Amino acid sequence: MPLALLALAIGAFGIGTTEFVIAGLLPEVARDFGVSIPTAGYLISGYALGVAVGAAPMTVLGTRMRRKHLLLALMVIFILGNVLSALAPTYGLMMTGRIVASFTHGAFFGVGAILAGDLVAPGRRASAIALMFTGLTLANVLGVPMGTFIGQAFGWRVTFWVVAGLGVVGLLSIAALVPVQPRPASTDIGAELAVFRSPQVWLAIGMTVLGFGGVFASFTYIAPMMTEVAGFSEGAVSWLLVLFGIGLVIGNLLGGRLADRALMPSLYALLAGLALVLAVFTFTSHARIPAAITVFLLGAFGFATVPPLQKRVLDNAAAAPTLASAVNIGAFNLGNALAAWLGGLVITAGLGYTAPNWVGALLAAAALALAALSGLLERRTVAAAPRPEMQPV
Repeated sequence: MPLALLALAIGAFGIGTTEFVIAGLLPEVARDFGVSIPTAGYLISGYALGVAVGAAPMTVLGTRMRRKHLLLALMVIFILGNVLSALAPTYGLMMTGRIVASFTHGAFFGVGAILAGDLVAPGRRASAIALMFTGLTLANVLGVPMGTFIGQAFGWRVTFWVVAGLGVVGLLSIAALVPVQPRPASTDIGAELAVFRSPQVWLAIGMTVLGFGGVFASFTYIAPMMTEVAGFSEGAVSWLLVLFGIGLVIGNLLGGRLADRALMPSLYALLAGLALVLAVFTFTSHARIPAAITVFLLGAFGFATVPPLQKRVLDNAAAAPTLASAVNIGAFNLGNALAAWLGGLVITAGLGYTAPNWVGALLAAAALALAALSGLLERRTVAAAPRPEMQPV
């Protein structure tokens, strides 16, 4: 694999840390701003919505830029957003900083996924995408637990200063290691928009929203669920996030290999497994050891879906993939925002901290239904395609 993928993974590490670390710091942030846990959880929803809203515009603005230069500009905005979060004196400014940082997320991963795929042979595209996303998964093994520990020991603001520093490292890595490629062959926004006429593109995006949203319905409230229901101490949350992150790394790499071998069968199996894990989590979260095992499985099945979901969109938008790739990254986070909001609703309704797991299971099951529909339409299209006539020898 090219060394440039390491630079992309480093940038992904910083972005992944800022996205997920807030989940481990919800109690501290809620106390500091004097808000409830569900209200603090909206800082996750706000970030996710910022990704969903900002992915397309940021990508369109950068269509005439070389991909390396666009990635560098995005990392600068990311750094500024995290500095604002670290300095925020009020909940509103904290939300603003989260949204500023989030605007870079969709375009970074969308353009980065295309760049990663272009750097390798066609048969290894999903694996290259998975390697870039390894930075995101390692953020959950190293960045998020360490950020949670730092936030609990020294204050959550210090965590966001550290994240801003990670952004600087990512900026320098991209500048040093990513080659300057030619400008994209197509900068016609009409060509980029034309791929959205395909029902398969929309089905793939729908799978992303619902499938990965299922993960975040549960993960958003993992800290209060583990402390209030499973009986872990607040200090143990960092180690549980390490366990979750190890699951992410294993699932992400496995998902990339499976997607290169058999894309749709892999999606069927992974989405079904994710729905089952979320449903079971409602019951296992009442005891420490079963809860810890399920946290690991949630990470593994959740991120195993990422490479195949992203590759599904790229395969169906091959003519002009840049905008579609970024929009699908936004779809991941639209699902995150929707799921975090739904999880907060069921908690506020008095159903308890385990209720978001059922929300996640239903979302994953709905994603599986869309995958089945997409596969059925694809098989019908292939069957209806005219076959070449036999030519006489």
